[in-house]
Amino acid sequence: MQSLKSLFLLDPSITFLNFGSFGACPKPIFDDYIQWQYLLEREPVQFIAFEGTKYLQKSREALASYIHCDADDIVLVTNPSYAVNAIAKSFTLQAGDEILTTNIEYGACDKTWNYYCKKAGAIYRQHTIQFPIQSKEEIVEGFFKDVNEKTKLIFISHITSSTGLILPVEEICKKAKALGIPTFVDGAHVPGHIPLDLSSLDVDYYTGACHKWMMTPKGCSFMYVRKSLQQTIDPLIISWGYDSAMPSHSQFLDYHQMNGTRDFSAMLTLPKAIEFMQEHNWTEVSTTCRKMVQENAPRFCKLLNTEPLCPITDEFIGQLYSTRIQLTAPEQFQRMLFEKHRIEVPITRMGNDFFIRYSINAFNTQADLDVLYDALKSEL
Repeated sequence: MQSLKSLFLLDPSITFLNFGSFGACPKPIFDDYIQWQYLLEREPVQFIAFEGTKYLQKSREALASYIHCDADDIVLVTNPSYAVNAIAKSFTLQAGDEILTTNIEYGACDKTWNYYCKKAGAIYRQHTIQFPIQSKEEIVEGFFKDVNEKTKLIFISHITSSTGLILPVEEICKKAKALGIPTFVDGAHVPGHIPLDLSSLDVDYYTGACHKWMMTPKGCSFMYVRKSLQQTIDPLIISWGYDSAMPSHSQFLDYHQMNGTRDFSAMLTLPKAIEFMQEHNWTEVSTTCRKMVQENAPRFCKLLNTEPLCPITDEFIGQLYSTRIQLTAPEQFQRMLFEKHRIEVPITRMGNDFFIRYSINAFNTQADLDVLYDALKSEL
């Protein structure tokens, strides 16, 4: 993968082990982005008011083919938080209703659901995932013990941010469907990371980021809503798409795509991003990265005197690996790793525990993980 490193814009003086947070855009995709921005500034009226919906349609069609769904069932949005907010704001909750989730969800999503649950007098119930995880069946069985007659929605990550774990969302969606409970999956880390087939995943709502593992410029994500539910999702921003003078064939697209002046150039790079992955055999690249992630996991656990959170297999671990780390000042320690050792790696908090998470992509080598290992060994 060494030859691919030259295709990225990352600072070569940094050991970059935090692809998971915001991704990193390769030069060919970034060049495509600049061309779209140039086209926008050359004739902004035509670009935004007349041609924009056609450009966005081509991107939606390319993405829909990649994640296997109808192009009219997805809207391109700036980030998954937009999608979570739009759906949470529109979801009907009564006092006493419950939304079931886990205790390892992304903090911004927790805040969103807590906000709307408090407004309605509802409960955001967080099922505690027990570590170490032994099997997918254990997760599903334990999770559904917290389902009751008040459960109105299941909200769960496909890959969790803090722990990097791949959760059994297929099994959870299937069981929820049988119980008549709608599901909303936060797949921020999924597209371009692990295969995603929305045609076979029986989910009602799904969101994913394309500026992470699909490597588009920042500000490119999607919101999927099952066709039968699209009329229930209100626009997060009331603008020209509402009660449109020139409505399209889809209220869903009008409401969420036409929301005022904005630079949506990043969203238009999706065809180029998919082309880039195809040209460079990204399935093989991802397999190589995943192997590196998994092979290094045991030595980091040993160094940090901790046990793995789950079996180190493809079932649970992709290109992210997270392990507990004992620290008294995690923020300062993370900053020290960057300033002293030039290592970009996140340290996250979950309850009373702290986790250090490395992520590997095409530009990384074993030497990068050795740099992190040596720094931790010398500083702890």
